[in-house]
Amino acid sequence: MHFTSEQHLDDGVLEREFTLGEIPGILWTPASAPAPAPLILLGHPPLGLRTMYPRLAGRARQAAADGFAAATIELPGSGDRPRWAAAERARADLRRAMEAGEPVGDEIVDSLVLPLVEKSVPEWQAALDALLSLPEIGGPVGYSGGVISIGIRLALVEPRISAAVLFAGSLVPAAMFEEARRVTIPLHVLLQWDDEGNDRQAALELFDAFGSKEKTLHANMGGHSGVPQFAGDAAARFFARHLR
Repeated sequence: MHFTSEQHLDDGVLEREFTLGEIPGILWTPASAPAPAPLILLGHPPLGLRTMYPRLAGRARQAAADGFAAATIELPGSGDRPRWAAAERARADLRRAMEAGEPVGDEIVDSLVLPLVEKSVPEWQAALDALLSLPEIGGPVGYSGGVISIGIRLALVEPRISAAVLFAGSLVPAAMFEEARRVTIPLHVLLQWDDEGNDRQAALELFDAFGSKEKTLHANMGGHSGVPQFAGDAAARFFARHLR
């Protein structure tokens, strides 16, 4: 891990950009928390860190206020990383289906999401290796948000992740439902009831599939971008319970 820049935000949070091989990322650490701090991995959609930065930084600053470090990495094929031809084709197929008002078939969903999961989860694990080697970072570790299929796979295969907040709303391959049945860590799932890009019934079925004994569904009225502040507060309390 190589740090490329750092700055103190106005609330004292230290923000450092880093690279891990070819993978860019950002680490936020709280100004006045005892070290080592617990860590929350901040997931995000494949829109690029520059595009997602305001939302990610806001989530990171909230985490820091609660005494947590937070980190994120650029997903494969997005941001400044090399384009990924297969992903570009899959996104084009998805756009064509949606613009034509056609149902999005399993083949499109699988070709869009499954390769992203296969490529990104090992990168998240490599980032976790590097982050936990820093003296200011310690366990336990949580995962928050982003592409829900990536969260499912990480929750299943990464034993260092103790709890996860997942955002319902992304297209989920059928194979991920089988993986969800084997997830056992505590989960807090956020669902926007009127999300125009989300199959509500599929989201409910996925929640039912999770094998966790402790799982909470926090559903709110409104569209994709209308998540109320109190929903974020509830997610923060969830991590406060499980990452201390």
